Amino acid sequence: MAKPPILWTFRRCPYAMRARLAIQSSGRQVALHEILLKDKPEPFLAASPKGTVPVVQDGDRVIEESRDVMLWALEHGDPEDWLEMDAAGHALIDACDGPFKQALDHTKYAVRFPDLDEAAERAKAMEFLNHLNERLSENPFLTGPKRTLADMAILPFVRQFANTDRAWFDAQGLVPLTNWLEAFLASDRFRAVMKKYPPWQSGQDQVLFP
Repeated sequence: MAKPPILWTFRRCPYAMRARLAIQSSGRQVALHEILLKDKPEPFLAASPKGTVPVVQDGDRVIEESRDVMLWALEHGDPEDWLEMDAAGHALIDACDGPFKQALDHTKYAVRFPDLDEAAERAKAMEFLNHLNERLSENPFLTGPKRTLADMAILPFVRQFANTDRAWFDAQGLVPLTNWLEAFLASDRFRAVMKKYPPWQSGQDQVLFP
């Protein structure tokens, strides 16, 4: 019997979270290797010297970018039709992974960026969130009436931003966006991908996901 692909992951990382969401939806089973970012195992670094999660090892193939991992999983199986998405959805993911994530980091880790104005960076992030809120005021999901890749690629990062100061976030009046986020956080889907696993160790019993 062939060994399942390996997924190197870290529970709280939004990039790894979006990868697990796509793998879960696709039904493609992987051997889950949870790691600690402060104590990265040698086999993980040997597979991907850049040392960031998620990483998939599928035979001789190594997939190192979260978006590519999502596509890898959904190309195997896409029962919820997440890939049925127009160009606007891909543009939203581009904006999330670029300007929004940069502004998010500058806000969440403001102490690391003393030359930047934290309030100005938060305002940049809010431009993106206001755009999402407008879209969600017209449809239940970002690209229309059904969930697509855009929703699941972006939700973990909106969660991360909201959690930097949840009281402040809730006071912004982004009702459609907040409802979209809260429905995700309350879902069985979210609970399943956020299950806690002990850090991987060589020789341990295989942990299959999903």
